[in-house]
Amino acid sequence: MDYTKKMLRDDALKGKNIVVTGGGSGLGKAMTKYFLELGAKVAITSRNLEKLENTARELESETGGTCLPLQCDVRHYDQVEQMLQQTVQEFGSVDILLNNAAGNFISPTERLSANAFDTIIDIVLKGSNNCTLAFGKHWIDKKEQNKTVLNIVTTYAWTGSAYVVPSATAKAGVLAMTRSLAVEWAKYGIRMNAIAPGPFPTKGAWDRLLPGDLKEKFDLAKKVPLKRVGEHQELANLAAYLVSDFSAYVNGEVITIDGGEWLKGAGQFNLLEAIPEEMWDQLEAMIKAKKEN
Repeated sequence: MDYTKKMLRDDALKGKNIVVTGGGSGLGKAMTKYFLELGAKVAITSRNLEKLENTARELESETGGTCLPLQCDVRHYDQVEQMLQQTVQEFGSVDILLNNAAGNFISPTERLSANAFDTIIDIVLKGSNNCTLAFGKHWIDKKEQNKTVLNIVTTYAWTGSAYVVPSATAKAGVLAMTRSLAVEWAKYGIRMNAIAPGPFPTKGAWDRLLPGDLKEKFDLAKKVPLKRVGEHQELANLAAYLVSDFSAYVNGEVITIDGGEWLKGAGQFNLLEAIPEEMWDQLEAMIKAKKEN
């Protein structure tokens, strides 16, 4: 059995309309592609409309499915409401929300500005809350049943992790929201679940977080008992199951997919304690240079 292969039958998501925040690249794109292959219609959102449009064209060509690119900054509730209405207008309804949009800074916390901390909280926690609240209110008002919210958190949401304190704080909030609403909104026919991935490297995110040769110096695969990082299809398989009707009795669950990493040593980025002060200076300079290009 090849763990990089697709898991569900081809029509597993037929008739489902899905919104994926942060769906233009990385893991969001990988999950979107599999949803399309399984018969769903998918709206992808982010702030970068050009990237979304390119991704939508690419995925429609590869899958033959329908992928709708919608520009939306999840930090702003009015934009989320507009995105929701555009999706409903195009698809007729929405069945599934995947809160995937995220941001992160790897840095000693004392080096972060208040604005840097706020940026991560706003995207991850406030953004997930904005989308969940807008979609939830819509479903409840319309008395629509069999709806699902899937949140992408992280294993350090419950352990914490040095050097990513804003992300850990925000993801912990999303985790609490998931478990709380799983109970509160079940009576409305809304399921709430989450996935806590370990290392699933994506070129864009990991190049920003660990630029240059830092990826080799701090090889996260060495922390995983299975001695490898995750394949994108493995995460897509799990996400597809959790948003499908096959998981109808799964509610309020947070599923870890990390090869046993967090059990071996809590705090995915704690190993960065080994970075000397001067290397943090170099790291900041490299990240700033990437942003300017």
